[in-house]
Amino acid sequence: MTRPNHPLPRLARIAASATLLLATGCGLLGSHKEGKIPEYGVVDPTLPRELKMVSQPNHVIEPPDELEISVRPAAVEFSTTTAVVQADGNVDLAFLGDVYLAGLTLAEAEQKIAQVIAPLAAKRKVQEPVEVSIRNVTPRGDASKRYYVLGTVNTQGSFPLLGNETVVDAILAAGLKSNSLPEKAYLARPRPAGHPPQLFHIDWEAITMGDTLTNYQLFPGDRIIVPGGKAPSLLGSLVGGG
Repeated sequence: MTRPNHPLPRLARIAASATLLLATGCGLLGSHKEGKIPEYGVVDPTLPRELKMVSQPNHVIEPPDELEISVRPAAVEFSTTTAVVQADGNVDLAFLGDVYLAGLTLAEAEQKIAQVIAPLAAKRKVQEPVEVSIRNVTPRGDASKRYYVLGTVNTQGSFPLLGNETVVDAILAAGLKSNSLPEKAYLARPRPAGHPPQLFHIDWEAITMGDTLTNYQLFPGDRIIVPGGKAPSLLGSLVGGG
């Protein structure tokens, strides 16, 4: 009985079969199954966004803000000092003691410290009114106002909010993975308990094409959620399927 003639030697046939398997299975190895992940949020054209930003709300003091406090007139003998807001919300003003400033704006904190210093000024018979100036000098990386990026990104966590960050800034700062699905991303904005969710859809494809409608400006406490698909296998990554 004679063997059938094959156009390829056995090893060549195995190699060809493996190549065909990789070529046809590449999409499966790197498949994200995007269709099974729901989209959340609505598009709100009234929200501040790229090219239509607004000023951030007045800064509210929180730990670990670093405050530079100056007082005049000089007769009060209060040297300019830098104080860090402690976890309990107080700042240590040396001989004047602790002063609770958490939850106040800078202007409100100035008034409160002026009230604390007033008895000292009266004791020293200072005639001029006491004036207090407070500057927020917190290092950028330690800013108390933060936003968050969660989900399938390289770096989940909180990021300092400096005032003009947008969705794009946040997602690029966190970094996308090979199986990230930014086209399913959405913005969740903090809300009081019992109130309806504030979820806003992010049109990532449109943003990358220059459309600013959903490149929302970020505010303290904003959360950006980036869903992800099934992580590609090692073989899928090697052949470019991830």
